[in-house]
Amino acid sequence: MTNTPELRLLVCSTCRRECGSALEEAARVQVALAAAGIMAQVGEFACFGGCETPISIAVQAEGRASYVFSDLPPDWPEGDIAAFCRLYLDTPAGWIEDARPAGEIRFHLRARVPSLTKCD
Repeated sequence: MTNTPELRLLVCSTCRRECGSALEEAARVQVALAAAGIMAQVGEFACFGGCETPISIAVQAEGRASYVFSDLPPDWPEGDIAAFCRLYLDTPAGWIEDARPAGEIRFHLRARVPSLTKCD
């Protein structure tokens, strides 16, 4: 893909897990994104402050809004995450007004922060 901002998806490494580790979940997401044709840096990071509703992930890219999702089940749907990431990349400045195409993950949104360059 050309002219696509580098997408970064982080999985909280301190959330409790019933199966697998954050690193295993990050690898699972990386495979799903690649299958959807989405290039992304996927990794883990300690604590997004959603400890009361684990599992948490964050999505961000340079010049775009940042999103945090939490209360994701241990078997959270990679397809919904890939659909959200596609929508995110296809939306100006990553500011999504209608997240229905992203599936069930939209119900787990905890924070949406505009990019530093967003003026309106």
